[in-house]
Amino acid sequence: MALNIAKDILYAGVEDRDIDLFEGQYPVPDGITYNSYIICDEQTAVMDGVDGRFAQKWLDGITELLGEKTPAYMVVHHMEPDHSASLGLFMEKYPEAKIVTSAQGVKMAQNLFKKDISARAVIVKEGDTLCLGIHTLRFFGAPMVHWPEVLVSYEERNKILFSADAFGKFGTFEDHEDWACEAARYYFGIVGKFGAQVQALLKKVSALPVDIICPLHGPVLKEEIADCVALYNTWSSYVPERNGVVIAYSSVYGATKALAEELAGMLEGKGLDKIEVFDLARDDTTEALEGAFRSSKLVLASPTINGDVFPDMRTYIEALAAHNYQNRFVALIESGMWAPASAKRMAELLGTCKDITFAQTQVKMLGRPDDAVRAQLEKLAEELLSRK
Repeated sequence: MALNIAKDILYAGVEDRDIDLFEGQYPVPDGITYNSYIICDEQTAVMDGVDGRFAQKWLDGITELLGEKTPAYMVVHHMEPDHSASLGLFMEKYPEAKIVTSAQGVKMAQNLFKKDISARAVIVKEGDTLCLGIHTLRFFGAPMVHWPEVLVSYEERNKILFSADAFGKFGTFEDHEDWACEAARYYFGIVGKFGAQVQALLKKVSALPVDIICPLHGPVLKEEIADCVALYNTWSSYVPERNGVVIAYSSVYGATKALAEELAGMLEGKGLDKIEVFDLARDDTTEALEGAFRSSKLVLASPTINGDVFPDMRTYIEALAAHNYQNRFVALIESGMWAPASAKRMAELLGTCKDITFAQTQVKMLGRPDDAVRAQLEKLAEELLSRK
């Protein structure tokens, strides 16, 4: 796909529409892009590569775009294989090109390709610049956004931020519609654990006049930059984006499902319109994870299995904890035939999460819903509505 990002800056990435799971775990029904860019100048620089399955296609595209020109540099902001597995083929095609990356990036390349690239590496660090002619790149460290070797760079002439994985999105290169939805699922799943590091990066680049953001996945951002940066600031601060309720449940014979759906109906009937309900055994748990981080309140409903929570609920709570879930209001619903114990176990699993406030109302169901359980649900619904 040939596209001008700005004067003398071309798009050279590829779309992957065959992939089912990104990073082996995130469903991507609309595919994903591996973005690469070319800065054409006195010294031409290729900005990042693509997944190994598309290496030859990408390299053929670069050759067509450059014509008789030979790249002087390959800038590697991020050494993860979905961006850098093509580096080996590039180095063979262009043996004189220098590889611009961080010191850790050089070490990772050695692990990835089992060869030493140090002789042709240009190691850059915080504040270093690379002059290509009329274009100058200024580099900033972005460790753990989302690997430790990550760099971002700022192209001064066109005011472009090459943001590595930051501001990435699942889906196609041209899909700007509802950017926040798939960008949020991408952020919370892949980068969300490292909110402090994202905050540090946002502070570094906050003083820069940025007209274009070129991420490694998803669309190039222009008019929507201010909104996207504001959302990243909210997400990385672990502040709820919206006053809403996510109800995540597991159910064996349908009784717990009925409770979850009844609670959702009560909340909707009382005027709350931001409600999401997830069946953790059937729905996309990465969307349930996204919802929990974007909303201010979470309801967890699980039957008791072998004196513990339902396995899918355990996996979900562990994923929340692993991604630094915090600063939220959580309500618990437990069920069982004779000795419900899942609420206690869910609370214990959330024990590593910071600043979790539990609802005073805890719903307990024996067997199937009855009037007493529905009265508990009504009380919980009122408590949820009273919280911001």
